[in-house]
Amino acid sequence: MKKTLLYLSAIILLLSSCSITKGVRDQRNLISGTWILDDVSFENNEGTFKAVVFNDAEAICFEGSTWFFRDNNSTGKYTIKDGSLCAGGERFIRWSVQERAENYNSQFQFKFIDEKLKDISGGVGYSLNIAYLTADSMTLKSNVNVDGQPVTVVYEFTKK
Repeated sequence: MKKTLLYLSAIILLLSSCSITKGVRDQRNLISGTWILDDVSFENNEGTFKAVVFNDAEAICFEGSTWFFRDNNSTGKYTIKDGSLCAGGERFIRWSVQERAENYNSQFQFKFIDEKLKDISGGVGYSLNIAYLTADSMTLKSNVNVDGQPVTVVYEFTKK
């Protein structure tokens, strides 16, 4: 009887440690769906920037891109329109929301996968701070350095 109780307690502890918090679950539910990336801008530094975003394409190529997030299996994709500066097409991703320490925003994280859901990024991914999130709009921010100076890349989305 004691052994059974001990095993049952261990299983419950293991299962509860793998679950996500209510806050993360709520954010995942809000993110789930189709979004349009309306604007990519830069804060905390003056000047004009020409930036390659996510080692994929120039920032201007992402404006107007469509992003789809499926929360039941943490997969999704974004689609860039073909253009003179942009290699259009779909890019498949696996995404998550990570809770951070108190008084800090949660982070949206993703890495590239193929159509068969296999990692193609060698474990390398991207983390963006969730600055603002509602059912209709989302703002993600990423802190980077340009010539040793801090710059914040701001991604503003609206839900489709």
